[in-house]
Amino acid sequence: MSNRVVITGLGVVAPNGVGIPAFRDAIKNGVSGIRHDEQLEALKFSCQIMGIPEVSDALKLTCFDELELKQLSSTGIVYGVIAGMQAWADAGLSVAPEEAPDWDSGTVFGTGSSGVDKFREAIYKVDELQVRRLGSTAVTQTMASGISAFLGGKLGLGNQVTTNSSACTTGAESVLMAYERIKNGHAKRMLAGSTSDSGPYIWGGFDAMKVSTFKHNDNPAAGSRPMSASASGIVPGSGAGALLLESLESALQRKATIYAEVLGGNINSGGQRNGGSMTAPNSAAVQRCIKDALEQAGVSASGIDHINGHLTATGKDAEEIRNWSAALNRSGADFPYINALKSLVGHCLSASGSIELVAAVLQLQEGFLFPNINCEDLHPEILAVIDSERIPQQLLYKDINLVAKASFGFGDVNACIILKKYRHQ
Repeated sequence: MSNRVVITGLGVVAPNGVGIPAFRDAIKNGVSGIRHDEQLEALKFSCQIMGIPEVSDALKLTCFDELELKQLSSTGIVYGVIAGMQAWADAGLSVAPEEAPDWDSGTVFGTGSSGVDKFREAIYKVDELQVRRLGSTAVTQTMASGISAFLGGKLGLGNQVTTNSSACTTGAESVLMAYERIKNGHAKRMLAGSTSDSGPYIWGGFDAMKVSTFKHNDNPAAGSRPMSASASGIVPGSGAGALLLESLESALQRKATIYAEVLGGNINSGGQRNGGSMTAPNSAAVQRCIKDALEQAGVSASGIDHINGHLTATGKDAEEIRNWSAALNRSGADFPYINALKSLVGHCLSASGSIELVAAVLQLQEGFLFPNINCEDLHPEILAVIDSERIPQQLLYKDINLVAKASFGFGDVNACIILKKYRHQ
């Protein structure tokens, strides 16, 4: 069995917009969600700016009851459940009744970590001999699969309910895992996505590694600068993105809105060889991942209209552009249009791929390219490979047919997805 797989629902909790309407408006207008953070300043972080979604109490209460919210300290679970339930509702799906699960629907929802604040609370309470005061939710908040378990229960999912974790490739990997399950006939619908906790206990390690920028604490919106000659490191962020994947047959039967079709993709690793390391990519593996994704999707490199890049605002941006150029055998004015969402939201870590995929799907369906901000001084090594016109700095309206979205993560791991505009027969 080989089902066609489409996307019928979207949800997002991003630093520059919570919910699809707000997020769409923000990316089309180049609105940054990066702000100064007094806590990071008080803790003497080098990078004192960040991207945190602004989630109202009223919105939280649409997904959680008051007791749940009182007990929850995991921002990642809050973000992920909201984004996931948004995507479910956007797809026009109802919640399974109490009597029986929805056997045809499941979720692959990833995270990098879960409940770090709860872990910190546990350490103090245990050390102070107050272990019984930890509460009944300590385990469900700190287990990695807490996010998929929460979504599985709230939506009554009876198919596979699992959590993946692969650093910054987590979101893209979750979509490909869900795609395979539907393609092979093991499910009709899968909620795919990823989430990330926020706060200093998540971001401190990146500050310690000196990969976060410290040059724009007084001008937060200018801090995340992918593809820029003056890029000085990542801006940490958090949030969640969610996509409802469904067999085309099921979507047509339900007369659901179809945002895009997932043609396929690829996941691989560079094995931390040939220049690859725990924190750096093996270029040969990156290029192979892109080429194999095209082959799996059954499309040619010449057909790719747009790339939604990983592009982190570090010294690796030029290398990523060279890898795309080599993998596609395209350069100069022939290179596809490319943009980097991290200029608007920062690096949302394990949530980055899914949030960026939501942006890519919106662009594909509606025919626009959101502006890349903070790259008015494009890096000369990038300009040596592609023409500046391929990096739009203003909103462009284009009929896009094929999008390549890639994510690359710590551990030398890679994922690339090929999306196609769905055109009704």
